[in-house]
Amino acid sequence: MTKEQNSFKRLLDIMDKLREECPWDKKQTMESLRKLTIEETYELADAIIDGDMDEIKKELGDILLHIVFYSKIGKEKSAFDINDVIEGISDKLVYRHPHVFSDTKVKDSSEVENNWEALKLKEKKEKRVLDGVPVSLPALVKANRIQEKVKGVGFDWEEKHQIWDKVFEEFRELRKEIQENNQKRIEAEFGDLFFSLINAARLYDIDPESALERTNKKFTKRFNYLEEKTISKGKSLHDMSLDDMNVIWEEAKQFDKK
Repeated sequence: MTKEQNSFKRLLDIMDKLREECPWDKKQTMESLRKLTIEETYELADAIIDGDMDEIKKELGDILLHIVFYSKIGKEKSAFDINDVIEGISDKLVYRHPHVFSDTKVKDSSEVENNWEALKLKEKKEKRVLDGVPVSLPALVKANRIQEKVKGVGFDWEEKHQIWDKVFEEFRELRKEIQENNQKRIEAEFGDLFFSLINAARLYDIDPESALERTNKKFTKRFNYLEEKTISKGKSLHDMSLDDMNVIWEEAKQFDKK
């Protein structure tokens, strides 16, 4: 056996033993693991945003454990086992990469993505283009996936710069509804504007979820600096003017650059 095979067998053996002897592991179901899997996925996403390779390694291990756990339960139900899972994804990868495993020619990664979506539809002819987008995805991630899916069948801008006319159009429509104070329409136009901005990010090869999360982290770091600096002076944010806060905020921005 290779080192990788030995390591994987060890994990499978540990899972078997846990399922037989550990009270907590014995009572778990796919349903009870679901929320934990979602949590682990977000923890991996955080580690990737932070660029922490050690944490990425640990979180990948946690997710691998979940895959093995689900497969163990599947085996107990005589539904599938880990071999079925591995063979299934291997078969799918070969089928959806004919430019690697067959004689199909592609010119770039964009064409690979388009072929991928076309092959997915061919697998189940009755399946609609957007049926593969999980309902429970966060709205921002879902919008991005919707746009990637429709791009796969050619529903996309011919030139990426064309998206900005749409962004500005949606912004003008939002301002109009704000002036008319129609709350329902304001919400709708905010949604349209967000959707078009996410589309713009995609066209410029930016992951909107990662971009927004990096901004969240940047804002949090700066605001924490503002709060800590204020407290160190024996003051409270509640007693400070916005102008006073902005002075420290600008200081925090400069501190970021060091």
